[in-house]
Amino acid sequence: MAVKKVLIVDDSATDTHLMSEMLKKNGYTVVSATSGEEGIAKAKQERPDLILMDIVMPGMSGFEATRAITKDPETANIPVIVCSTKGQETDKAWGLRQGAKDYIVKPVIEKVLMEKIRTL
Repeated sequence: MAVKKVLIVDDSATDTHLMSEMLKKNGYTVVSATSGEEGIAKAKQERPDLILMDIVMPGMSGFEATRAITKDPETANIPVIVCSTKGQETDKAWGLRQGAKDYIVKPVIEKVLMEKIRTL
């Protein structure tokens, strides 16, 4: 599947900006959301080819939002890559159990991000 449009779900304006710049530089269209709830709504509305999901956000966590997106037939086919400062193996395992396809620990390194997107 060719990834063209990426939805970034992150409450950090700095992280969103950094990932947006990396993606745009590599030819991707970027949309963003600042909460799990908004991420779910944007996933349905925008139909991105990929979602980059933060975990620690006010309200609904990225784990909950990932589970909701990957279990909803309307959005289940959109791959989710978790991008979080939570780097424990238990966090990674839990993220994958919620339906995420991959897990990147912040700070996000452009080369690593592009590689993960290409191997989806």
